This record gives sequence, C-alpha cells and structure tokens, in this order.
Amino acid sequence: MRNPYPSDMTDEQWAVLEPLIPVSSPGRPHDVEMREGLNAILSQARSGCQWDMLPHDFPAQSTVFDSFEQWRDDGTCQVIPDALRRQARRAAGREPSPGAGSIDSQAVEGAEVGGERGYDGGKRLRGRKRHVIADSLGLLLVVLVTGASADDGTTAPRGLARLTAEHRTRLGEVWADGRCHEHGLNGRMKRAQVGYVIEAVSRPAGAKGVVLLHRRRVEERRFAWLGRYRWHSRDHEWSADSSEAMIKVRSIRRMLRLLSGDQSKKPVPFKYRDLQAIIPG
Repeated sequence: MRNPYPSDMTDEQWAVLEPLIPVSSPGRPHDVEMREGLNAILSQARSGCQWDMLPHDFPAQSTVFDSFEQWRDDGTCQVIPDALRRQARRAAGREPSPGAGSIDSQAVEGAEVGGERGYDGGKRLRGRKRHVIADSLGLLLVVLVTGASADDGTTAPRGLARLTAEHRTRLGEVWADGRCHEHGLNGRMKRAQVGYVIEAVSRPAGAKGVVLLHRRRVEERRFAWLGRYRWHSRDHEWSADSSEAMIKVRSIRRMLRLLSGDQSKKPVPFKYRDLQAIIPG
C-alpha cells in the first residue's frame, strides 16, 4: 500500500469510473490492478514526465503505456468520456445530448520527438494545433490534432465530421469564430444536411481592447483547464492520435471531479514514507 499522489482518483471517483471500464477478454488475469494503471496515466498527464520516468511505486512503464495504447486504439478513450459527459449533463439538469456546441483551436509548440508538425505564422510557433468541439458546459465532444499550419476554417469540417449520431441528436448550432464563417462553412453544412448550423461569434464592430464573448469563452475556459496539466503545455507525442487520447484523459479527470462532487483545488496532503529516514534523530 503506497501513499497517495495528488493526481490519484478518490474512492468516489473510482466508483463512478469503474462500471465504465471494458470487461477483460478471456485469458490470463491482469497482474496489475486497473485503478493503479489509471492513476499512473493521470499522474503522467498532470506532471508531464516521460513514460519511462513514472514513479517507481506505480506499475511498470511498459504495462501502463500498453494499456494507454490499447484504450487509444480500441476507442475506449472516446467511449468513457462520452458516457461520463451524459452523466455530467444529467447531474447539471441538462439533456444527455447537447443542443449547442462550440468549436475552436489552440496552437502549441511541439517537442523534438517528431511526427506531424507545422508553423503557425500568427502565433509564430512550430508545433501542433488542437481543434476542439465542446458542449455549452465545456465538456469535450470531439478533438482533432493537426500540424500548427492547418487553417481553422478548412480543418473545421474534419472535426465536425467526427460528431457521432448521438452527438447530433439535439445539436442545433455550433458556435465558431469568424474564420469558419469566412470559409462558407455554414453553407457547406447546410448542403450536407447535417441538421445543425454554424454561427459565427465575432467581436462587435468598432470594439477596442478585451471583449468577452460569452459563447466563445466556453472553449477558452476549456483550453485554460488543459493548461493546468503540464503535459499539455506543449505537444510531447509523436503520434497525433496519442495527443488526442491524452486530451480525452484530461476530460475524464474533469468530469470525474464534477460527478463525485469534488471541486476542491487542494491536493492530497503529502506524507513522507519514512520520517526517520528523512529527519535523522
């Protein structure tokens, strides 16, 4: 039994998540408790350490990363956030499927690991761009990671195409910035008969300084939540699929806190394993 890390799930959060864990296929039983493997993934995302630098009292790095890759590839990293989002919306007194959403992007610098990269002339950085679609509560619907050179207006249809039939059940409008409007995205969506419209939310004409656009603010708040996780301050993954999966892991953590009623920002108190070893005498 180890002492807890601040990133560990509480018992209440695990009670919410455990029923959503896929049933293991027949074969040799797991040597590692699933909860510990998930705690290791959450710790890695929060601290920003490399996979092979996980604390030694977590399961082996190869075991943790293999589980992450399996969930990334078999769709579990999408199924669990979808299920948690439905629960979170019900808990907030909303319908399970959203009636409105917003789409925006964030460009971040990329690490030297390689993979798809691009240069964003506006932000003057080389890295990747995260295109995110969220509901009106800021809960994740879709994430698409591209090179930073990708244009928001031309890339938006790729992200919108990932909206599932469940996402579109009640979806009436998606708020976007002016660049999507400039590319005629709303007309393209109407011709595709997707059932929702794109509404451009732009700064008022003649406005100066900082202007709060409350509908667009949902996405900006979501990117701020991502920034609390050190792993997301840059893009450290070679694979864009892995980058997307890590953002979904962050959304899982956020919704677990909402559903468990844990809105405290205070970390779990740190305890030394052996005070005598740290403070002689």
